[in-house]
Amino acid sequence: MAANVNRKIFEILDKMAPANAAQYCWDLWHEDPFHLVITRKRKSKLGDFRYNTLRKFQTITLNQDLHSYQFLITYIHEVAHYRAFKKFGTSIKPHGPEWKMEFRKLMSPMLSDLVFPKDILLPLKNHMQNPKASSGVDFWLTKELRKYSNEMGAEKVIYLGELKPGSQFLLRGRIFQKIETKRTRVLCTELDSGQNYLIASHAEVKLQR
Repeated sequence: MAANVNRKIFEILDKMAPANAAQYCWDLWHEDPFHLVITRKRKSKLGDFRYNTLRKFQTITLNQDLHSYQFLITYIHEVAHYRAFKKFGTSIKPHGPEWKMEFRKLMSPMLSDLVFPKDILLPLKNHMQNPKASSGVDFWLTKELRKYSNEMGAEKVIYLGELKPGSQFLLRGRIFQKIETKRTRVLCTELDSGQNYLIASHAEVKLQR
């Protein structure tokens, strides 16, 4: 039975992760096994981990639609949660210093152009200096990862951070005008109401002609 589980987990990782990362991902699992579940696409998250002290084996879930590079980042992100909670206890903050330390340590062997293409590797290295709760809040990393999306035939994505000040754009059915960028957020005015909003620079928008 154990051999069958080992083989099944490796087959999943070999299919989902970049070619030069599958063995490393399996080693992380084998060092301290957990339930690995591949789920349908979820808009709210790419993966998930919740520590349950009543269970012998914890569960990590990952979306089935992730391309290999996003899968690897998300997989290690969730394994770092598992390791951090197990090592430091459940009272730590989910994305606090303990998790950041584990995430950096586990990701370090993968920060190579033998694993990631160079256009992803540079912003990923920058991201890992102080990783956030989601790679999605990192505009440059999100932009490069999006190039490898599995969504064939999808329209070209435009990010709010790429637009020039004064540009008008559509977001969730509402029309805005970009005013100025403030660090990771962009000050915008909703044209109908005249109200100002701070919107994430990595927000996907549709340019108004």
